[in-house]
Amino acid sequence: MCGIIGYTGTQQAAPILLEGLASLEYRGYDSAGIAVLNGQGQPTVERCPGKLTGLRKQIEGNMPVGVAGIGHTRWATHGSPNQTNAHPHTDCAAEIAVAHNGIVENYVELRERLTSEGHTFNSQTDSECIPHLIETFLAQEYPLEEAVRMAAAELRGAHAVVVASSREPKKLVAFRVGNAGGIVVGYGEGEMFLASDLPALVGHTRKVAYLAAGESVAITPDGAKYTLLDGTGIKKQTMLSPHDQVSAVKGPYKHFMLKEIYEQPEAVMNAMRGRVEFETAKMVLDEVPYSDTELQDIDRIVLVGMGTSLHAAMVGRMWMERLARIPTEADNSSEFRYRDPVIDERTLVVSVSQSGETADTLAAMELAQQKGARQLTLCNTEGSQATRVADGTLLIRSGLEIGVASSKTFTCSMTVLLMLAQYLAARRGQTNGAAKALVEEMARLPKLLGKVLDQNGLYENLARKYAEYKDFLYLGRGLNYPLAMEGALKLKEISYIHAEGYPAGEMKHGPISLIDHEMPIVALVPQDDLYEKMLSNVSEAKARGGKVLAIATEGDKVIGDKADDVVYLPKTSPQLYPLLLAVPMQLLAYHIAVQRGADVDQPRNLAKSVTVE
Repeated sequence: MCGIIGYTGTQQAAPILLEGLASLEYRGYDSAGIAVLNGQGQPTVERCPGKLTGLRKQIEGNMPVGVAGIGHTRWATHGSPNQTNAHPHTDCAAEIAVAHNGIVENYVELRERLTSEGHTFNSQTDSECIPHLIETFLAQEYPLEEAVRMAAAELRGAHAVVVASSREPKKLVAFRVGNAGGIVVGYGEGEMFLASDLPALVGHTRKVAYLAAGESVAITPDGAKYTLLDGTGIKKQTMLSPHDQVSAVKGPYKHFMLKEIYEQPEAVMNAMRGRVEFETAKMVLDEVPYSDTELQDIDRIVLVGMGTSLHAAMVGRMWMERLARIPTEADNSSEFRYRDPVIDERTLVVSVSQSGETADTLAAMELAQQKGARQLTLCNTEGSQATRVADGTLLIRSGLEIGVASSKTFTCSMTVLLMLAQYLAARRGQTNGAAKALVEEMARLPKLLGKVLDQNGLYENLARKYAEYKDFLYLGRGLNYPLAMEGALKLKEISYIHAEGYPAGEMKHGPISLIDHEMPIVALVPQDDLYEKMLSNVSEAKARGGKVLAIATEGDKVIGDKADDVVYLPKTSPQLYPLLLAVPMQLLAYHIAVQRGADVDQPRNLAKSVTVE
């Protein structure tokens, strides 16, 4: 969730860039940098590891001079958070500066090709490929905007990019590919702005436009020119942003929950930043404080959580066993604390609590502490009580989540649990040839999540079709059974419709008696190792008159004949389907709740953090 800011106008750019970065620092704070164009020669680039205060101190009394520039705050993906890897990155001639949010999935092949062509790389990042690509097209005499678009066409993955060049020192160019983060264009009087989020523009302008995926913009102090990435010109509708900071954070979305659902590609990317070495398929979890000997001594893992966090823990349980081959269980914190569990110093207790303040989970952690167990915690809040009890903390890094019903915190919790399972597997000597393939698929996650989000109109239509039903049954198997529970929970939480999630094989042991034409079934049917079993369960539900909404894999030619409606997911590793399945169920619940007139962000009787038993 890197922060990006751009300015071109008549004022000095550096103070505006620093101010904008300060409002975006929640999006990343392992390094920061700015590039200012002085109208002649090379951009002045200043970068510093650590928080923004370090950059401010570095340039104090020697502020770069110029009326156009870009800035960036970073959470690392490729390369450690140091000065060399900080953005903006430049080309060989240091004429082009780039700020990037995303993962360049094909950066290894691009870097090898560009190096063979004579380009020199200074960082470990994937992002540095971008200015070098632009440089190659500028060398062929393409105009700046076209060179940027041509470079964009060579990038695989999801990206938000802002480019500055000394060739046209009053122009900035930006583009979006997929859903790796937003680009907001701000209109001023004789000045223009770019930002990754609206709060950076509060106080400067209220007139804004938003780049959609597949679009590009070039700004000068006089205005903006929009095109598709193929160069076709388009017109954009501007709008007035709200005055207050809270509403500004919501941006163009009707509810915070919808905004947070759409932030998931970027949030998942943040959870992986600096923790996945995509070249070597290695997990780097420095937050885990145990030696190899201590990890070898662990003979059991217990995952505890409540609600959505419990569902993430249930998925994590299966990853721990499948990947790390450690006997694992997942338990409801409120039950764990009262059942006198058999745990000792050879047990690793992993608590999942988005706030880090959930009362039952804290009580479970205290019990585990008394029994001498080792403890890790996953949460979204640095310094919370859970982080003070555990031996080590794995922050899920989803960013602020205001909607009471969890969305991006769920997918980020699962992402971190997946990384932890792979990390434990490697540290305990359980890795195999499949590990690299799984990491390669993880690099595609932001793009895949973006593809699922691109179907928003489909969910609106489904909501109109299903909003009047009073009961729902969600079915899944294996890794996807906890997702069925989470889908049912989301529908209950925000639409107030009764819904239950079941393992599909359990359907014949009771729930099947409820199935009729008034009971829709949401069936999770991705093409994994239990696909054939799920098809049988769908047939059983249809035979009883049930209306089936299936969530399946693109290219599945069978499910369409069995289900009434189908939402298709892009094909990926079976281990990653839980992350993709979360999104359509969130959007379905959201749009049904809106259709029914429910208060989506603050559903009745619920609180964001449950701090009492």
